[in-house]
Amino acid sequence: MSRSGTPQHASNANPGASTTSRTIDLNADAGESFGRWTVCDEPALFPHLTSVNLACGFHAGDPQNMLRSMALARQYGVAIGAHPGHPDKVGFGRREIRLSAAELEADVLYQLSALAGLLRVSGASMHHVKAHGALYFQMMRDADTARTVAAAVARFDPALPLVVLAGAGGDVMRAATQEAGLRAVNEAFPDRAYTKDGRLAPRDVPGAMIVQPERIAERAVAMARGEPFDAIDGGRVVVEAETLCLHGDGASAPEAARAVRSALEASGVGLKAF
Repeated sequence: MSRSGTPQHASNANPGASTTSRTIDLNADAGESFGRWTVCDEPALFPHLTSVNLACGFHAGDPQNMLRSMALARQYGVAIGAHPGHPDKVGFGRREIRLSAAELEADVLYQLSALAGLLRVSGASMHHVKAHGALYFQMMRDADTARTVAAAVARFDPALPLVVLAGAGGDVMRAATQEAGLRAVNEAFPDRAYTKDGRLAPRDVPGAMIVQPERIAERAVAMARGEPFDAIDGGRVVVEAETLCLHGDGASAPEAARAVRSALEASGVGLKAF
């Protein structure tokens, strides 16, 4: 909150965007089941989404489960994006791994290629790319990591949009994405707490993860309409975005997605893949 009482504004760096935009994409991280380990009830989740970010087998997922998720996405007309992460299934890709630029570029290219191959035989195509977990947060903080990931995506397919964090927290990601000649798609998280300067609260901060579907839905509507909502450190914050992400590994993900979609539609916000 500023001294004048005006909420801090986390701009999406899109001059043409309106704070009263009435169309939003609703996405979730998915395809993360592995073997007999089921992460999420995807048949209950996918009908409420307009896009998904599918794991590519490194931080989570396996070929059979990836194919199942693709078939389900196609059934419900959900756009499919790649969700590359670090090779860390034990840590679910949420542990930071330091790699050379060559190693990281190869890892990203490998994962995009794996998902693209399965998509091709499934009769689908890749809609976007969004990094997972620790890799996503490294891209937020480290310009070299952000540039390497963006360069790998551009090398694979320069027409693919790259999803980045909306607001000041995503400035490094956004700059690297635009430098690589890619479209940056700004994303916000209704199920995560934000600080008053428009940044995501660290996961280890009490209250950083929001699990109540009705509260998630209220925040989703505020984000879609460019309206202020409560910040975890006091005051109010505005976060503008083109896509809203729900964490598919959360126990309440299907219920939250249902509540978010219902609330968005009731408030006059349309849902459509970006």
